[in-house]
Amino acid sequence: MDKPKSPGASRGHKKTGKRAVGRPQRDARDLRPQLLDAAIACFIRQGMAATSLRAIATEAGVTPALLHYYFGDKAQLQEAFVQERMMPAFMTVREGMVRAGDDVAATVAAFVNGVTEVVRGHPWFPQIWVREVLSEGGALRDLLITRVAPEITRTIAGRFAAAQARGALNPDLDPRLLMTSLIGLTLFPIAGTPIWRQIFDAQDLGLDDIRMHALALLDRGLELK
Repeated sequence: MDKPKSPGASRGHKKTGKRAVGRPQRDARDLRPQLLDAAIACFIRQGMAATSLRAIATEAGVTPALLHYYFGDKAQLQEAFVQERMMPAFMTVREGMVRAGDDVAATVAAFVNGVTEVVRGHPWFPQIWVREVLSEGGALRDLLITRVAPEITRTIAGRFAAAQARGALNPDLDPRLLMTSLIGLTLFPIAGTPIWRQIFDAQDLGLDDIRMHALALLDRGLELK
């Protein structure tokens, strides 16, 4: 007596070819940049620690499963953000300083102009810097200490110390602290632009105004020759 056929057998055991849940179709466009943009928007509003993958998926208008497909877990998404957004921004500043050589005035200008260009292309950068790098418990503080600051700060401090030794820089300045002065004259004012515009009723106050102010102040305050 023949065994009854299973439901699957009656259909010839044909494979359905269904894609896994969350996996985009083969001809779908790459959503990675869009998902990182959504993550940044959430990071600015809520902070990296408080932002969930579900919140990012909602911001991007996709399912959490799709987010998992592209990045895996939250730690991997944060690393992707660092590698694909933060590090290229830092490299923009670094490359300008490398081209400046040992000239202190050129190094200062390269830093200020580099930060300006980074913010022009990535308006979120100052807010992320203040919240996640400088604030206690920030998720990216380790990034600054171990992967960015050592090379950039040593380069700048070394050039300033050499300039002091040859009498081209104010001897009362501490080369190690000049990096903090450069940041204080660029990223902080840029991050606070909405506040300054209200306080001074100056809606015309923009990125280039901060850049020119910083360059003028540093040029005279450092007594560059």
